[in-house]
Amino acid sequence: MSSSSHDTPQQEKIISNFEARTHDLFSSFKGKDTRATFIHDVFLSFRGEDTRATFTSHLHDSLQNAGVHVFQDDHSLQRGANISASLIQAIEGSRISVIVFSVNYAGSRWCLEELVKIMECHRTNAQIVLPVFYGVDPSEVRHQTGEFGKSFRLLLERILHENGKGIDLNLGLSYTINFFPQYPEFFQYPELRQAASLAGFVVLNSRNEHEAIKDIVKNVTRLLDKADLFIANNPVGVESRVQDMIQLLQKDIKQSNDVLLLGMWGMGGVGKTTIARAIYNKIGHNFDGRSFLPNIREVWQENATQVNLQEKLLFDIFKEMTTKIQSIENGKIILMDRLRHKRVLIILDDVNTLDQLNALCGSHTWFGAGSRIIITTRDRHILRGNRVNQVYKMKHMEESESIELFSWHAFKQPSPTEDFAEISRNVVEYSGGLPLALEVLGSHLFDRGITEWHSVLGKLKRIPNDQVQKKLKISYDGLNDYTEKEIFLDIACFFIGMNRNDVMLVLNACGLFAEIGISILVERSLVTVDDKNQLGMHDLLRDMGREIVREKSPEELGARCRLWFHDDVLDVLSDQSGTKATKGLSLKLPRANAKYFSTNAFKKMTQLKLLQLAGVKLDGDFEYLSSSLRWLSWNEFPLTHIPINLCRRNLVSIELESSNVNILWKDAQMMTYLKVLNLSHSHCLTHTPEFSYMPNLEKLVLEDCSRLSEISPSIEHLSKILLINLEDCISLCSLPRSIYKLKSLKTLILSGCIKIDKLEEDLEQMKSLTTLLANNTAITKVPFSVVRSKSIGYISLCGYEGLSCDVFPSIIWSWMSPTNNVKFPLQTVSPLSSLVALGVPSSSSHELSSFSNHLPKLRSLWVDSNSEYQLSLDAKIILDALYATVSKEFESTATTSQVLDMTTSTLIQRRSQMQVLGSKHFMNSLFIQMGMDCQVTNILKEKILQNMNMDVNGSGGCLFPGDSYPDWLTFHSEGSSVTFKVPQVEGRNLKTMMCIVYTTTLDNITTDGLKNLLVKNYTKATIQLYKREALVSLEDEERRRVVSSLEPGNKVEIVFVFENSLVVKKIAVYLIYDKPIGKIMDLCHLPDLNVVACCDDENECSVKRFSTREDPTDDFDQNRKKKNRVE
Repeated sequence: MSSSSHDTPQQEKIISNFEARTHDLFSSFKGKDTRATFIHDVFLSFRGEDTRATFTSHLHDSLQNAGVHVFQDDHSLQRGANISASLIQAIEGSRISVIVFSVNYAGSRWCLEELVKIMECHRTNAQIVLPVFYGVDPSEVRHQTGEFGKSFRLLLERILHENGKGIDLNLGLSYTINFFPQYPEFFQYPELRQAASLAGFVVLNSRNEHEAIKDIVKNVTRLLDKADLFIANNPVGVESRVQDMIQLLQKDIKQSNDVLLLGMWGMGGVGKTTIARAIYNKIGHNFDGRSFLPNIREVWQENATQVNLQEKLLFDIFKEMTTKIQSIENGKIILMDRLRHKRVLIILDDVNTLDQLNALCGSHTWFGAGSRIIITTRDRHILRGNRVNQVYKMKHMEESESIELFSWHAFKQPSPTEDFAEISRNVVEYSGGLPLALEVLGSHLFDRGITEWHSVLGKLKRIPNDQVQKKLKISYDGLNDYTEKEIFLDIACFFIGMNRNDVMLVLNACGLFAEIGISILVERSLVTVDDKNQLGMHDLLRDMGREIVREKSPEELGARCRLWFHDDVLDVLSDQSGTKATKGLSLKLPRANAKYFSTNAFKKMTQLKLLQLAGVKLDGDFEYLSSSLRWLSWNEFPLTHIPINLCRRNLVSIELESSNVNILWKDAQMMTYLKVLNLSHSHCLTHTPEFSYMPNLEKLVLEDCSRLSEISPSIEHLSKILLINLEDCISLCSLPRSIYKLKSLKTLILSGCIKIDKLEEDLEQMKSLTTLLANNTAITKVPFSVVRSKSIGYISLCGYEGLSCDVFPSIIWSWMSPTNNVKFPLQTVSPLSSLVALGVPSSSSHELSSFSNHLPKLRSLWVDSNSEYQLSLDAKIILDALYATVSKEFESTATTSQVLDMTTSTLIQRRSQMQVLGSKHFMNSLFIQMGMDCQVTNILKEKILQNMNMDVNGSGGCLFPGDSYPDWLTFHSEGSSVTFKVPQVEGRNLKTMMCIVYTTTLDNITTDGLKNLLVKNYTKATIQLYKREALVSLEDEERRRVVSSLEPGNKVEIVFVFENSLVVKKIAVYLIYDKPIGKIMDLCHLPDLNVVACCDDENECSVKRFSTREDPTDDFDQNRKKKNRVE
């Protein structure tokens, strides 16, 4: 972190006086307080030439990988005198600004204008500013001294010069500015001083950049804490109630360090959870940590998940999963110990017992100073005594709020239509301001006529206002038919929290048309579907549905159509009082309290279709279980296999999680209707069943079957399978080859299968595969068919995870990277698309030879050889393959036609009518450029293009511009290749490489010219191969990569492969270097030097130099001497 230093009183006085007057020198704007919605998480300010390709690039990528939305100024944008309005908007719209101070940061007017705006947002909008001092000391930035100060003074001098004013610099402890004679000794930029005084990160040469970036990312993500919660589609009345709550949180708390517990009390459906979520979003970022624990009442009913609530609380606050809690009492001690030093916001939603409150929020002393704990409950008793500081009683909605909320659901607008205005007020009045009732009634009345509205309102008036259950039942009564009502009751009793698709399969098997039925329930606000496709239902609606079932047989339990309540089910099974009226039964017991029942208890339940058990053991003849069963969910199934006499023919879903089975069944029966088979966490299972007996299976889940060692080859018979989940099957060594024949499979999960070491190329046959998850396996080779797949949309494999459009380029580039040690990626030779780029790291001649026939089809290839000797072998294989293909193409395409000039930003080809003296050949010229454009490249390129069209003395010679050290250096050669050593030019970086090739051809032969370009780096032992089509379409980043791979001292050979009809006469390679910092060069007056290779006869060429300016020889010789000194 940065440290502060002290200024002298004289400095402080002068700096204070200068602040207002120097501010306008660098900024022509002064923004206003704009508190717009944030559109970026982080704005990244940096000096491009210092850190763009190094530190800032790595920081940007790390932030993006951490899920942080970063705005990075596009360096390719045209820059004017001031930063653009869009850039100002980006700064204002960012929650955090990260400023990377480097040596030359203050030498950029653009950077300083960004800094002005950032510090303005820091002062007016409380924007967080994180300075990063890269290679500079904070004190140098604060006082503009050292190398940092020099770049700042150069900028100041230039700006004052542009304004027609002079400046006199004294390079001592201070410098004089004649521009401000009344303050002769000191000049400091206030924004630099202010920013450098903030806590930040110092990254000096001695510090590991990787660790520094990790620290920065960790702090940014902590500050952002992006896990906000969904509030509502139409949050009517939410903000006013949130403000009321915030006032209570601050009331009578004179010291902000006090710990405050606040209770929210109200009936179900009044909006407690909605308001709590809004508060969580609004103030949660002001705390060291925050946690929202929803649905505590429901979760607490299962003993096994009680400690999970304590663990989730710790994870939310500390973002770690290492703490395991053994018991509730142990959890209390851990929570108190870990939380008492943290200022936290915790929301406990739907608490209904003191045990819950004591386990999660024992007392004020559990939490650090300034913490806020909010508890929502339906039971006022929970909040009595001294358990909380304040109780907020939820207010019902005002009339205007009620009308607006009701109208959004009934009319899809904020107010009723004119014809429905009066009756809408009557409905709103009847709702009593209960948000849930307003939403349900509004959805029920949507798109109905006025007559139906009067009928509904009349029915409502017969139901007492205090009976919320009966109010909500109106929506149930309004369902269209029997099937919709049955679907609603089944979800209310059994399927809340389950996957929508799985439930639809079961309900469809019961003849209930689940797709349209669930859609209607969602439209009527009776059922919800979350972003994980899980079914949900408000507690009141769930209770209303269950009450409907209970009312039909309040006394005789066995006569009810659905049994779910713990005590009721125990009575029915113990008394064996079930009847044919029972369609569904659910009994979930803790493992420690498992109970035995006789199968005779099910003998009379002949219409039983839905059976959910957990912690239950059955003795007796399993033929008594109904043959009508569609859904069998039996957690901790105690038997080693499904009994032979259990009728399975109508089962649609078998879910035996954490079962004791080692083989699913001993006898095979055709199960035509089975769609879901889930044996997850069955640690005794060793083999899968015969799949040919379940031809319509759609979902196979075998997660964490730790002893499963074999998948039956009969899996190929699953022609309708959509998902196969084998996650954490740690004994599984391989997949059957037949699995790749599954053309319907959409999702394949292999993550955690630590013994699976490869995927076959046959994976390409899976035409419907959209999701492939295979991390944490022994797989090291990515099949080429994965990248070729047209269906895969999301992938997690060999450390790569994300959308295929993002991941596939990274996989391909990792193959092509010369520093990557990934083994040869092709496992079998398959036809390669001509649109494919491929890399062969750590190659061997055998591997390269194995697919040499496909080399001409590749757009690009990067071979990483282990030595210069290996490189020579690899290069021979490549060139032999390329020339062999050229010969075949020449034999099959001998035609004559006119060839047009071809021009792109990378490659320019000219066919000139310039006959070479003494022959029938005609001269062609080709220009190729790789790297970045700049002023120097534009000048040189213009000279080259002029020369390409010039007939030197009518001799058909090859005309090349000569050296212009230190801007560019030239290397010439005859034939199809040129070899050179990359020079070290002090203070310069290699920016661009240009190549000019002169070839000859017979007039009657048509040619497309260049076929391939090879870059052989003998020093690094790498080969880069580019097809002409690739050169034409190279992106800027790819061109820069080619040039950046050439480092000073590297021995490099450029090889051109042309069609057989062409003879390469002369090649020139230009290496262009960037300009030094802070100097303005008049490149328009460079000597017009050229080199001409004149063809005196067909076999010999002599080199001549000439200049269009005076004294050409001296200029050229001087440049050549300079070049020789740096090679």
